[in-house]
Amino acid sequence: MSRNRLLVTGLVGSIIAALCCFTPILVVLLGVIGLGALTGYLDYVLFPALAVFLGLTAYGLVRQKQASAPACCEPRPRSPDHG
Repeated sequence: MSRNRLLVTGLVGSIIAALCCFTPILVVLLGVIGLGALTGYLDYVLFPALAVFLGLTAYGLVRQKQASAPACCEPRPRSPDHG
């Protein structure tokens, strides 16, 4: 998976999970379709999902930063006369 795709997936998932956690979007939607009894269990799913997506975003940022860092610490190739 490319670094940008990983980062975008983490950001989009975090935004959706945060919206569902902190606004009544999911509660209203479940009530409309007749599954309002499940609203008591949303915290058991949404908070871990938010944590996973935030972790995925952080991982994507670290991978992107590592890819853009200069390769200053790579070992130099040995010259033929030092063999």
